[in-house]
Amino acid sequence: MDIDFGKMNGLVPAIIQDASTKNVLMLGFMNKEAYDKTVETKRVTFYSRSRNCLWTKGETSGNFLNIVSIENDCDNDTLLIKVNPEGPVCHKGTDTCWGESNEKNPLLFLTFLQDFINKRHEEMPEGSYTTSLFKDGLNRMAQKVGEEALEAVIEAVNGTDERLVYEASDMLYHLIVLLASKGLRIEDVAAELQKRHDPNWHKH
Repeated sequence: MDIDFGKMNGLVPAIIQDASTKNVLMLGFMNKEAYDKTVETKRVTFYSRSRNCLWTKGETSGNFLNIVSIENDCDNDTLLIKVNPEGPVCHKGTDTCWGESNEKNPLLFLTFLQDFINKRHEEMPEGSYTTSLFKDGLNRMAQKVGEEALEAVIEAVNGTDERLVYEASDMLYHLIVLLASKGLRIEDVAAELQKRHDPNWHKH
């Protein structure tokens, strides 16, 4: 990776992001030595500007930042480091250095589910319910979406909120399977929703 350490006297900013929740956890600085040690150990190591030395995040607290990926920006002078954190990131005991809670957005699970279903479509493992849906074909998949939608309607009218959520989740799952069979993603649906319902869309 070609990193330009020359713009800030041998340092580059390193933005730390949780690979799972996508939340930004902290900002630190690295020199070439800190970067090399990070790559070697698979744990984030910074350069301390106040102490003029390297420090591996978690070396005293045990709250290490385990590397998932490292990306360079378009100017080659800022790193985005995605990690799996072990415990709180801030020395004050909070999840992030801004005092925010590092909670996963439930909507991100839809992307994860889409990726999982796509993998099932590619590999078609035996014994998988998702595989059986793909084998049954488009008509059966579309029928399942309709059946689950009807179940959701029934629960909405005559059932409980808990059962409504349950049936709606079944409907959404089968919808994603149907989309995958057509080479589409749930993000395509989200983009259409945004286009049709975003109040700022028509201003563009």
